[in-house]
Amino acid sequence: MVAAGKSQQGQELAKGPYRPEHKVRVITAASLFDGHDAAINIMRRILQATGCEVIHLGHNRSVLEVVNAAICEDAQAIAMSSYQGGHMEYFRYMVDLLNERGASHIRIYAGGGGTIIPEEKLALEAYGLAQVFHPEDGRRLGLQGMINMIVEQSDHSTLTDACGGLPNVTELTRDNWRDLARAISLAEAVEAGDHPRKDWSDLLETLQANKPEKTIPVLGFTGTGGAGKSSLVDELVRRYVEDFPDHRVAVLSVDPTKKRTGGALLGDRIRMNSLASGQVFMRSLATRASGSEISRALDESIALCKAVGFDLVIAETSGIGQADSSIIDLVDVSVYVMTPEFGAQTQLEKIEMIDLADVVVVNKFDKPGALDAVRDVKKAYQRAHERWNDPVEAMPVFATMASQFNDRGANTAYLALLDALGQHHGAPLKGRFTDSLPTGEPDRAWLIPPRRVGYLAEIADALRDRQTAADEQSALASELWALGKAAAALGGSWTERPEPFSKKSLAEAEGAIKELMATFNATLPQLSEESVELLRDWYTLKEQYLGEHNRYTVRGRDIEVANHVQSLSGNRVPRVAVPRYRDWGAVLRWRMLENLPGHFPFTAGVFPFKRKGEDPARMFAGEGGPWRTNKRFHLLSGHSAAKRLSTAFDSVTLYGE
Repeated sequence: MVAAGKSQQGQELAKGPYRPEHKVRVITAASLFDGHDAAINIMRRILQATGCEVIHLGHNRSVLEVVNAAICEDAQAIAMSSYQGGHMEYFRYMVDLLNERGASHIRIYAGGGGTIIPEEKLALEAYGLAQVFHPEDGRRLGLQGMINMIVEQSDHSTLTDACGGLPNVTELTRDNWRDLARAISLAEAVEAGDHPRKDWSDLLETLQANKPEKTIPVLGFTGTGGAGKSSLVDELVRRYVEDFPDHRVAVLSVDPTKKRTGGALLGDRIRMNSLASGQVFMRSLATRASGSEISRALDESIALCKAVGFDLVIAETSGIGQADSSIIDLVDVSVYVMTPEFGAQTQLEKIEMIDLADVVVVNKFDKPGALDAVRDVKKAYQRAHERWNDPVEAMPVFATMASQFNDRGANTAYLALLDALGQHHGAPLKGRFTDSLPTGEPDRAWLIPPRRVGYLAEIADALRDRQTAADEQSALASELWALGKAAAALGGSWTERPEPFSKKSLAEAEGAIKELMATFNATLPQLSEESVELLRDWYTLKEQYLGEHNRYTVRGRDIEVANHVQSLSGNRVPRVAVPRYRDWGAVLRWRMLENLPGHFPFTAGVFPFKRKGEDPARMFAGEGGPWRTNKRFHLLSGHSAAKRLSTAFDSVTLYGE
């Protein structure tokens, strides 16, 4: 247990993280139709820092996806964030589905801020949730205290009788994901020295004695961190399961364990859209101080997946360095995934996997210099494998853009891998769509062209330049105002307009007045045309808003509105309050950076006034898909002449399905 202190109300606040005795695996996600992932991202980071292996699914995740992940990952707990209003149905269904799938031991923890009221919290906990965290719990326990509660209550082995015990070898098949996941956990426990090896050896020997008579190829992926390995694997698996609908695929993905905390972020599942097919079993493995980019249990896990009869086994390592190549000894066909940003050509000569890999994939082909990078990698591969008699173009080096749908480069790499796997399979692999896939170099249809990748910085620079110009011009305007006021105070004639003193006024003036006027005239040209126009227009504009009515034009239509409304207490309240600035510097700075509604830079709105009855229809976008959201908006705004929607922003990743 961790030490704790007392809050002002006498409740315990955790001073440090709880340190688990077992490897605690937690699924984290935000619920279906919910784009509010800030809270769950914070929680998963604290879970990882507390020593948990966190399998993060991201936002907009259905109950079925979460439950499948929890079973395949043999997790002790699920931690969910739900702000979309459907928490009662969502979490009850999750409890029911876990019970139905024989995984009632998996604890469910939920949070939803104020959207889950105390009565609903009690009802959900009575239904089977381990804990529904309320804002009061956060105040009472603190973030670390809430995480400590989750980890401490989940700190147990999944191989105990309370969680179902050891997997039953007679029921262990490629479609029994629960027992398959538990068998992999057994392999991990054996390799860590936490369980007798005999149980694992007996199980594997029994399975191998009865395994199907077929050759099962193993495909291995490795590469630098951030090269897009998981996205590429997902694209290739998607093509495979569509090509071979009767095949089953096992994906074993490895991510590194933190040395200091023992925690790990197992985030590859978030990229695997192909899991929805039901043909793919995926298990995430942590390296657990193996000192390598692979888990000590990876070899046993591969053997298990082959023994239960998967048609293809894929192993993906964590990000590697230049000298790492552990995956080679475990797979039949190896793929090295890299990006065009490898540095100088000499760096290629240091990469061990270019010498050993069967296939090299240069992903993220939309990066600058990608064409030259692919050419250099092909030459490096040719040198490393001493294929001097083969043309450079024949090297198994493929350019891909895994982020692009139906990428031609990914298709080309997929077909090359099918050929390589077919050699190990004993027969050519040819699927339903193999011959119809478009191949070749990726179509570099950029969302943001490479020369404009810094467009946000350009916008920021333009805004800073505008701020600088406003500062400089307002300082000049203040100086001119002071000169004009001083000349007027000494008896000079000044119109309080940004116009030079006339020659006649200068000729008639004497002494200090004449010097002030001359300085004013000499300084005025330093103001930009925009600044002069803003100052000159200000007086007329101000009068328009101080009068009884205001007129403006929208799309060729003249609109007249009253400038004031009468409050309940009988006071005249301006609909748009005009600032009381007199100094030109203050006026100019305000007009350049803020201004009135309907005037550049439109910080107060695009139109000069809001129409009466134009209050927006406020609603949440999360209660259903985009079609349902649109129908609800029409219902809410049907009575209104002005159709305005005010809703929470949701990214395209939430509704781009």
